[in-house]
Amino acid sequence: MRASVGYAIVLSIVSSLSAPVLAKAADQLGVQFTWAGTSACSKTPPAFKVTNIPQGTKSLSFRMVDLNLTSFNHGGGEVPYKGSGNIPAGSFGERYQGPCPPTGQVHTYEWTVQALDANKSFLAEGKATGAFPLK
Repeated sequence: MRASVGYAIVLSIVSSLSAPVLAKAADQLGVQFTWAGTSACSKTPPAFKVTNIPQGTKSLSFRMVDLNLTSFNHGGGEVPYKGSGNIPAGSFGERYQGPCPPTGQVHTYEWTVQALDANKSFLAEGKATGAFPLK
């Protein structure tokens, strides 16, 4: 009898620990992009496909980091969300500096995309990486 009570307590604890992990996975945006057509040091951001966008999203915020030189600020931008996660190339660029590795080097860049509500509060986030220039 005592062993079954202990097992029930352990099962209850494990269940409560795994629930937030499942909820966190639901907050993950899917992010895809391609550097195809992007020239070095361009101010024109690539096209994106963002999926799993939560209800209540009013804008998508984009930020890029060079993982080989994290001190360089590549910036990003924000676009209104109107029901489609297909973001055309050049949709933002006000504070964006494209990939610009030194000649002969390939750097890896990481995009972070955040879904924001009408008050600019965080709803979800996703990331995608890609090497530039393309080989």
